[in-house]
Amino acid sequence: MNQQLNNAFTLFLSLLVEALPFLLLGVLFSGVLLLFVDERKLIARLPKNPLLGALVGSMVGFLFPVCECGNVPVARRMLMQGVRTPVAIGFLLAAPTINPIVIWATWTAFRDQPEIVVLRVVFSLAIATIIGWVFSAQTDLRPLLQPALAAAWQPKQPHKEKDKSKTSSDLLQSGTFWLSAAGDPIRIDASVLQANLAAATPIKPLPERLRLLLDNTIQELRELGSVLVIGSAIAALIQVFVPREVILNLGGGEITSILTMMLLAAVVSICSTVDSFFALSFASTFTSGSLLAFLIFGPMIDLKGIGLMLSIFKPRAIFYLFAIAAQLTFLFTLFINLHVI
Repeated sequence: MNQQLNNAFTLFLSLLVEALPFLLLGVLFSGVLLLFVDERKLIARLPKNPLLGALVGSMVGFLFPVCECGNVPVARRMLMQGVRTPVAIGFLLAAPTINPIVIWATWTAFRDQPEIVVLRVVFSLAIATIIGWVFSAQTDLRPLLQPALAAAWQPKQPHKEKDKSKTSSDLLQSGTFWLSAAGDPIRIDASVLQANLAAATPIKPLPERLRLLLDNTIQELRELGSVLVIGSAIAALIQVFVPREVILNLGGGEITSILTMMLLAAVVSICSTVDSFFALSFASTFTSGSLLAFLIFGPMIDLKGIGLMLSIFKPRAIFYLFAIAAQLTFLFTLFINLHVI
């Protein structure tokens, strides 16, 4: 028992050490993006068509060399700045798989099976685009967002319509506040800091914008880091206490192999930049479709990623993402098992 706990702790640390640099990169990138990019112009140029917007959002991931730990802060940034839902969802799900680093790593691992590399990119783009398009039916995303993020989405009311009762209720809330230029109390959490950072246009002094960037980075690391620790701990415990032999015995069937590898992908929570080498260790036992299922489903939805997504979405929204992604991954990879490879 002690040996198993030691192994679980070692795995926990390895997951954490593997993920933290990418989380930090994503947090820093999401803040720096605001300092140098006029997001209002960028948002205005994004496609208004839901399906095309989801596709563009998915393909934007090619420009961001971060895994699933780093793309969550960037997706938060997109939602905070009013990016349309299909674009943000498409990016959130596709970016961990189609970025250049992951493509290169997949090619390195499966050089003898180039179809795995191509199908991973194509299926990831297709699934992310479909899910983004499906979520476009939810015109008001606030019921699916965490309260702090949903509050930041609410349209600003004219100042003259504010009443004293609203101000009083703000003052009675717990937390840290600062006073705005108009003298109104503003609660300091990640979403508010992001909104203020977004408002830090180039006409404001650079020191003020850098201070807001630092505050935003600290707040996001506190929020996302805590859920990353929890997700990594759960993944490590399951990896240790579920016998590997049980998993390997399920690898031969066309259906059971896919389900097993999807479950394994969700549990082990390996960063998408190195998951190809982990999947390669199962290549002699599992079907090609099941290997694809692992490489596609894991970066979209795993325990570590679910923990991070809880900083954006309520559990109900994450369940929808999980269910749709699982069904599409299963259908696509089952087709590969039955008719292609």
